[in-house]
Amino acid sequence: MAVPKRRVSKARRDKRRSNVWKLATPGFSKCTQCGELKLPHRVCPNCGYYKGKEIIKKEA
Repeated sequence: MAVPKRRVSKARRDKRRSNVWKLATPGFSKCTQCGELKLPHRVCPNCGYYKGKEIIKKEA
């Protein structure tokens, strides 16, 4: 079996693992009713519509 000859430093180890810590931005989609950006498959927080139907009553 292959065995490491020397201990791997914290810096070298963490450089290798650095891609795991990246934050991904959530994918936004445009609301078909008002055009605001919203999370996909969710009711629009601005107008209260989902798939062209009013789900939440919003005051004008």
